[in-house]
Amino acid sequence: MRIEFIGKNYSASEKLKDVITKKVDRLDKFFENDTKVKVLLKEANDVFTLELTIILDGVVMRSEVSSDNMYNNIDIALPKLEKQIIKHRTKLMSKSKKIRIKELDMNYAPPAEEKKSAVVRSKSYELIPMTIEDAIDELELVGHSFYVFENKATKNVNVLYKRNDGDYGLIEALV
Repeated sequence: MRIEFIGKNYSASEKLKDVITKKVDRLDKFFENDTKVKVLLKEANDVFTLELTIILDGVVMRSEVSSDNMYNNIDIALPKLEKQIIKHRTKLMSKSKKIRIKELDMNYAPPAEEKKSAVVRSKSYELIPMTIEDAIDELELVGHSFYVFENKATKNVNVLYKRNDGDYGLIEALV
């Protein structure tokens, strides 16, 4: 595995990097050698945040933990990430088994499963060109967690969303 350390307002010691590397290397059993793991270490107001991100075949697996000690964060974030990996692998394996079973028996009807999530409501509206500041105002007015709009400056579709820390995030669709 390739581990990339990124620090924001935090400088990681070599000891911390070694500990993180040893513990992240346990995930080798799930991935190829060229898999990249991003480790973001940041500090704000004596709160240390560790974020682990793995992008594999377009699937993002991420774990973020904040506490007063970076070493404790490692022990909390890794099991979270490992659960996500196992869940994803199980999902992929069950899909491939279903495909194989359907190939063998075209009359196969799968047993009734748990209720799956479905789209229960659909909306459509005209995208209005606006600035990011205007979109923030609209987001606050509608009271949702996100807002879709056409960026006046770039003419691209953007999604503005409210982050857990109270700030905003912006996703821009490049066309």
